[in-house]
Amino acid sequence: MQIENAQIPTAQQMQAALARDDGSEIYMLNLLKFRDKAVYADGRTSDLSGLQAYSIYGRAMTRMVMEAGGKLVYTGKVRGLLVGGGDAQWDHIAIMMYPSFQVMAAITGSKAYADIHVHREAGLAGQVLMETVKP
Repeated sequence: MQIENAQIPTAQQMQAALARDDGSEIYMLNLLKFRDKAVYADGRTSDLSGLQAYSIYGRAMTRMVMEAGGKLVYTGKVRGLLVGGGDAQWDHIAIMMYPSFQVMAAITGSKAYADIHVHREAGLAGQVLMETVKP
C-alpha cells in the first residue's frame, strides 16, 4: 500500500459523496503521514516540521467545524501497527464529526478554509480520508 498525497477530492469523489448524503452526521477518519519538514507550494521558507504546519491547519479547522455544529472526536499519534502490512505507516489519526456532508462541503469550500489549506498541504506527505456513518 502506497501513501498518496492527494489534497482534495476529485470531482467524481465529491459527486459520489454528495449523492449519498442523507443529511445525517458523518465521521471522517483521517490517516495522516507528515513530511519531516514543511514544504510550502508558494516557495516560502519555513523551519516548521510537517506536524507543526499541519497543526496550524488542524487548530483552525477544528474551530470552524465546532462553529458549524461538529466536533473533533479523537486525535492521536500512531505508535505501532498491530494487524496488516505494507509501507503505509501513518503518523497520526483523527476523527472529525460533521453534522452532514453538506456542512463539511460548505466548510471546505469557504474562503476561511482556503486560507488555512496551505498549511495542510505543506505538512502532509500523504493521507487517506474515509467517510463513515453510525449504523
